[in-house]
Amino acid sequence: SEKNNFFFFFWRRYTLTILEVAGYYHIGEGKLRMMIDQNPHEDFYVMNGNRALIKREKFERYLDQATAV
Repeated sequence: SEKNNFFFFFWRRYTLTILEVAGYYHIGEGKLRMMIDQNPHEDFYVMNGNRALIKREKFERYLDQATAV
């Protein structure tokens, strides 16, 4: 069906939703929202209206530099 044409693997997508990131990286949704609230000037996310989308590669680099999550 046409719906299947829009499926992308996580590792190829530029942005992920908070729910997708929580499942993929095993970090809770609340923790992710707190990370965004506490780091308003970081570039690992972008706001689409009131929805936060995580920039996958930049988030991975952010995690690489973090000593604790």
